[in-house]
Amino acid sequence: MPVRPSRRTVLAAGLAWPLAAACSSPGGDAPRGATRITFWSALRGSQQVVDAFNRSQNRIHVVFQQIPSGDQGGYAKLSNAVRAGNAPDVATIEYPQVPGFAIDGVARDITDLVGDRLRAKLLPQALRLTTFAGRVFTVPLDVEPMVLHYRTDLFAQHGLTPPRTWDDFTAAARKVRDDRRRLVAFATDGATQFAAVSWQAGAQWFDTAGGAWNVSLADAATRRVAGYWQGLIDEGLVFANGVQGRQGDAQIGQGLVLARLSGAWDAGAQMKARPGQKGQWAIAPLPQWDPAHPAVGTHGGSTFAVTRDSAHPEAAMEFIEWQVSHPDALRARLSSGTSSQYPAAPDLVEVGRKAFDRRYYGGQDIYRLFEAEAAKIRDGWTWGPRMSATQRVLQDGFARASAGQGTLLDAVRDAQRATMPDLVALGLATTEHSS
Repeated sequence: MPVRPSRRTVLAAGLAWPLAAACSSPGGDAPRGATRITFWSALRGSQQVVDAFNRSQNRIHVVFQQIPSGDQGGYAKLSNAVRAGNAPDVATIEYPQVPGFAIDGVARDITDLVGDRLRAKLLPQALRLTTFAGRVFTVPLDVEPMVLHYRTDLFAQHGLTPPRTWDDFTAAARKVRDDRRRLVAFATDGATQFAAVSWQAGAQWFDTAGGAWNVSLADAATRRVAGYWQGLIDEGLVFANGVQGRQGDAQIGQGLVLARLSGAWDAGAQMKARPGQKGQWAIAPLPQWDPAHPAVGTHGGSTFAVTRDSAHPEAAMEFIEWQVSHPDALRARLSSGTSSQYPAAPDLVEVGRKAFDRRYYGGQDIYRLFEAEAAKIRDGWTWGPRMSATQRVLQDGFARASAGQGTLLDAVRDAQRATMPDLVALGLATTEHSS
């Protein structure tokens, strides 16, 4: 057997070979002789999925633990569990965090466990987001094209139709602006929203060409996006505030914003958060920079990792494959009534269409729309190795810009400068492209 290279050199760009591991977490009543594996996730509907899997066979028994979402401590809990040697067999990791968890050895290299059958079931753009230098570290569950969620009643009140281009979006924002309302809020806590629109415009914040992590957060496409939103803010056409807390909730709940820019998953979140707005929302394609060459980025989406602590990686992978590709798994997740994930396995789209309750959206076939938008996802995007830290600096800059202290472009450049020392500290080869 050939000797494996070190953690820091196995991939030309610095991703890691996870170390072999210890044991699974205890808990749960498994059938006699069944292999017991543990699963941690913050995703809605996960308990229903686990129950359906356990009913479907008696060879593998999954013990599920609901954990907080990543930004509420779930990722810290996972990292601490790995350091303590008692991580779960399977964990959910969102796309932006995959490179970091791979480098840190939390997510093991599963290239040899991902068979041709599973690869053929997955949207190639989604699988490539979890593959680095030919090595696969997680398996995509869903892929979430960014779309426009909008209030049909308020659009009608202002004489609007969904904007086809970003120029149309500006015109709509001017038409809406009054003492109370705006078309949308620029999310100062939304680094991933900003990334998705930059991705759509052609940005490439990170790549691993030439054996290094090449960083270019302030490339021409991103400067265009930053300038566009800065213009909307300066003209007073949009709110500029956090959207994850009470202020953002109030703006949506009170009809102060007419639209949101977010992933397909947010349709289900909206249903759960605001049942009283049933029949008032619809979903449209994201406005385009160049309608002749339509593209979108993604916002949200989750993947499954087999951790380095798993003593049963083959059983863990069998559970993962069932979760991402079996119709019963998607039906179980949607049965929770709180999920609208767009599956990374295209064959499941029809299952989603039939299982999703369309009444909230006035009967709109939102899965048909998601399918069309997913085909526009621009290929080639790579997330960076320390995206949580990069996002924090970016959002701090957005908050300052919203208060008139600097600009969105300043925030982007500050985020790039702050990212470089983190990558060097990881021992990664880096290059920086500034402008």
